[in-house]
Amino acid sequence: MKTIDPATSGDGSARLETPAENSAWEALERQVRINVRPLASPSTIGLFGLAAGTFVLSGLQLGWVAIAEGKQVAVVLIGFAFVSQLIASIVATLARDGVVASAMTVLSLTWLVIGLELWIAQPGSTSDALGLLLVVSCVTMALIGGTAATSKIAPGLVFLTASLRFGLTAVYQLTDTSAWKTASGVVGLVLAALAIYTGWAFLVENAMKKTVLPLGRRGPGAIAMRGSLLEQIKHMPNEPGVRTQL
Repeated sequence: MKTIDPATSGDGSARLETPAENSAWEALERQVRINVRPLASPSTIGLFGLAAGTFVLSGLQLGWVAIAEGKQVAVVLIGFAFVSQLIASIVATLARDGVVASAMTVLSLTWLVIGLELWIAQPGSTSDALGLLLVVSCVTMALIGGTAATSKIAPGLVFLTASLRFGLTAVYQLTDTSAWKTASGVVGLVLAALAIYTGWAFLVENAMKKTVLPLGRRGPGAIAMRGSLLEQIKHMPNEPGVRTQL
């Protein structure tokens, strides 16, 4: 005799099972455990790295740093912004935060390319290849920012501002018009301020175990801080690393 057990069906359809098979599945469900390793939030590290990178690059674009010192700016972008955001992207991936992981990966690699370009190029020159890359970075950061804003407004605003900053820099690289460089530098300063505030807000939140500086948490972002453990882990069996396919 066969029984129908819809709960074991991954696509919502019913699956036929014998009583013995049904008993085996129930025994397996009682034995399965999902172990989660607690990790510190990498957001502060990544956002402070973003602040450093955009602030120093703005200094070069606005004339605060001499054009001849492009290699020194490259060192900052690679040694600080790239490394810190790469670390943040790895930790965010391990923490199963796909939005932050994606943002930090795009940002870190973009800073790496900008830094390398500043290192190998003639001081004050532009690059069409870099401009095209920045167009891609602009679009991807806009998509990531829009997604992030659905749960946390402040990080979403940071990523959207980074998108604008990369877009303006892309136009400058493609047109070699100084007005676009100045506009990019100004937006870069705004981005640095937003990144420092948001990074600090995450830091205080982690230290105090409650939201002190507003981050605009809503939906899943609010549940992450104020929801029960059950609310936070109920979808875990279907997350990457647990489910059978990505």
